[in-house]
Amino acid sequence: MSGEPHNESERHRQVRRGLPQCGQYSNQALPNRRCRLIATLPQLEGQQCPDMFRCSEQVSYWLQENEDRKWQVVGVKEMMSQLQEELRNHQHRIKVLELQLGEQGQKVSALEGRVQQVEQRYSETNTLLHIHASLIYDMQTQVHSLSTLLDKAQRNSNCSLLHPLLEQPQHSDLQYIRNCPIDCASIYYNGVRGNGIYTIIPSIGGVPTRVYCDMDTAGGGWTMVQQRIDGSTDFNRGWKEYKEGFGELSREFWLGNDHIHDITSQGDYSLRIDLEDWDYRHKYGLYDSFSIEDEANLYRLHVGGFNGTVEDSFAWYHDKRSFSTPDTGNICAEISHGGWWYHQCFFSNLNGVYYKGGRYEKGQKPLGPDGVVWYSWRNSDYYSLKKVSMKIRPRNFRPHLSPD
Repeated sequence: MSGEPHNESERHRQVRRGLPQCGQYSNQALPNRRCRLIATLPQLEGQQCPDMFRCSEQVSYWLQENEDRKWQVVGVKEMMSQLQEELRNHQHRIKVLELQLGEQGQKVSALEGRVQQVEQRYSETNTLLHIHASLIYDMQTQVHSLSTLLDKAQRNSNCSLLHPLLEQPQHSDLQYIRNCPIDCASIYYNGVRGNGIYTIIPSIGGVPTRVYCDMDTAGGGWTMVQQRIDGSTDFNRGWKEYKEGFGELSREFWLGNDHIHDITSQGDYSLRIDLEDWDYRHKYGLYDSFSIEDEANLYRLHVGGFNGTVEDSFAWYHDKRSFSTPDTGNICAEISHGGWWYHQCFFSNLNGVYYKGGRYEKGQKPLGPDGVVWYSWRNSDYYSLKKVSMKIRPRNFRPHLSPD
């Protein structure tokens, strides 16, 4: 044929000059990062394209997989960068915590040192307390011994007695008696006959006690243990005050159960109770025997042998009764507002509430009567007396005896 190459080699050259050669291909981008391989293959007789073009789809798949792995590697690198940043932050926080722990450790060490110092001081103080307690005990023993010796010396020597009307002692006004007075009767026997406040030293207990002496009534020699005259002193008090005594000896007072016990335990004593109403009528009751027990036995009352110008409202009902006050849990003492030898509740209540004018109504006291009551005076619990007094002296007292 005209125009045709003359030989085979010429044909190959023409193919190389104008036609795509076997093995050439191009990429065409597709969605989702995919690509398509396009190969243009010439029609060559007796020749075949290489085998690699038979697996073009597989090559495309692996190229895509490689691209995905590349992006995964980028993501992993970013994550590692974040983790490294967090790690640095944690390391910084750990260093801060270590510094704080170090400071706390120093504080704990300082506190431990202080605790050790306090414990050492406590141990030293405890030792000193034991030493002081031992010294105090020795001193108390010595004081007791000295008190005993002093008591014996006082009983074997003369006692000076201050005149009751003087506030400041003066030598010229002192009266001397041969024996220390144990009650107002012994003061009377030593020639002192004026009413007033004196100091006695009961043989039981041996404690100097200030008392008011009545040297006029029925021959004198009376030691006053109670007096009500105007309501100036509140008698609604507790056990401790009735035990020790309260009030003013020259006006209204309770001598104190301990003192009454000490005096009446020295021998046989009589009790006189003087009563006066708001119409100035006066009566009295005299009891041949009177004493009270000690605190351990609740100052139990022993009284009897009555006579006088008023009917008895004391001994027959209150004898052998224990003393009680509003704070001891005794309901009678609580509703009667005083300290007394109560017994469901009373026929006499000489330490009750002072009602001026005498009469008080039941409606005022829904729980019961609580006045200065002597029931037989008007056969009533609701009449309160104006003046009352209780005084004691030895049963065998004889007036107008002069000192030897």
